[in-house]
Amino acid sequence: MSDFKVKPPNLPFKVTPGRIIAIVVALLVIVGATTTFFMVDQTEQAVVLRFGQYSRTAGPGLQTKLPFGIETNHNVPVQQVQTKTFGFRTEAPGVSGQRTQYAATNFPEESVMLTGDLNIVDVEWIIQYRINEPRNWLFNVQDREKTIRDISQSVINQLVGDRSIFDVLGAGRGRIETEGLAQMNEVFDSYKLGVNVTQVRLQNIVPPAGRVQDAFEDVNRAVQDMNRLINEGREQYNREIPRVRGQAERLIEEAHGYRARRVNEAEGAASRFTSVFEAYSEAPQITRNRLYIETMEQVFNNEAGVTLIDRNLQNVLPFLNLGDGGLGIAPAGGSE
Repeated sequence: MSDFKVKPPNLPFKVTPGRIIAIVVALLVIVGATTTFFMVDQTEQAVVLRFGQYSRTAGPGLQTKLPFGIETNHNVPVQQVQTKTFGFRTEAPGVSGQRTQYAATNFPEESVMLTGDLNIVDVEWIIQYRINEPRNWLFNVQDREKTIRDISQSVINQLVGDRSIFDVLGAGRGRIETEGLAQMNEVFDSYKLGVNVTQVRLQNIVPPAGRVQDAFEDVNRAVQDMNRLINEGREQYNREIPRVRGQAERLIEEAHGYRARRVNEAEGAASRFTSVFEAYSEAPQITRNRLYIETMEQVFNNEAGVTLIDRNLQNVLPFLNLGDGGLGIAPAGGSE
């Protein structure tokens, strides 16, 4: 039996041990470079594991790690606000002015609850949270999503169960949200889940059908009527009060003007009296005659055809009429 020799195909280069070693080294360098550097986004933090054990937490930017799988990184979105819905699901969030689309399927096992007065109510709500401890988020709880949902349902069920249905439907809504936020964070911290709830918001609360729902609708209508009447009263107030204030201010200004006018008139009269008194003190007879003449002028100013009689004579004074309706004065006993 003859020996057969297999020859390798004709290669463009000669295969030598040195070249094989160079290729292996180049591949190791490439793999080492690609497994040494990793990028962490601005909204993330990276948890670095060395042989599967926690090593460190890296911040945003270009980071390095030991190559060839010695260290691995797990990026966690610590700045992203995540949302969980209960009793409903969102198919498409509202973006750029579009309305949010909700799934047609309901989840009564999450939303139907029993109130403190043994009524059934359907409560839909959402929670928003952020991851604040990436290491705890990755390693402390096995099923993180289910844990968040179970704790949130437990807290809301407890808060609803401690209140009457009308309290849940009305004034107690805000207190449920506030207390729910605090209790969820307390439980999450005790579990070291690594998350912080930032908001709890009750979306839709539906009372059971029947008399309770009818009474609730009556209450809503009464509240709407009350708000309408309050708004009408405020509108009337805003319309009438400025008008009345304007009238009051106008009357006040008129009173100030009248006061100033009367004060000025009184001061002027006092000044005239003072000046007359000073003139009288210097020349009593002249001032007396002047005052008499001025007084007579004021008395007979609007009179026509006036005849003056001398008190010492029995006849009319020989008086020349200087004009129609004029007043003439001549010496007593004189003649024209």
